[in-house]
Amino acid sequence: MLDFTPVRNKEIKISQLAANLTPADLARLTNEMIDTMLGLIAGCIDADVAFVPTDPQANDTYAVNPDEVNLSWTLGHVIVHTTASSEESAFLAAELARGVAFHGRSRTEVPWQTVTTIAQCRQRLEESRRMRLASLAMWPDPPDLDNSYEVAPGSGPTNAMTRFVRGLSHDDSHLAQIADIVRQAKAARIKMVQPDLG
Repeated sequence: MLDFTPVRNKEIKISQLAANLTPADLARLTNEMIDTMLGLIAGCIDADVAFVPTDPQANDTYAVNPDEVNLSWTLGHVIVHTTASSEESAFLAAELARGVAFHGRSRTEVPWQTVTTIAQCRQRLEESRRMRLASLAMWPDPPDLDNSYEVAPGSGPTNAMTRFVRGLSHDDSHLAQIADIVRQAKAARIKMVQPDLG
């Protein structure tokens, strides 16, 4: 998988990390990312999906409901959020690759409250894999990599390759969170079976 550490440490721009990649690389990296997430949740059960972890850093500034700004995210919540973000990047990248000027966001997200089983989490990840790989099949030969826009002031140009990689970077930023939720959920399960008798 790509190492995003130099980007996060501001040693390089994400466009530099993406510069030498091909659409085939993006497909391989997508499969690696989805497989990694599936691996993280491999031992989970339904109870783990709705388990509310302890997360003192919870701060969702994009929350529609003000009551959810500091809400700790469940496993189901993180899965639908990460997949929606990467799908948005993938579909924006396909438009850029086809020479379409950036014209706004392209996002839809499954309501996290409806994801309550581990089967739903796995299905959402596999569906996301299929959608992202399908988006790469929409790229022309060759893709228009001169077509770009600035995501934020000073971020530099984002072309199709960089836009897609931004989605993978977002996925990557949530891997530790997924692992921590799974760890806490499993620990809570063990505690229920073996309560502290002290």
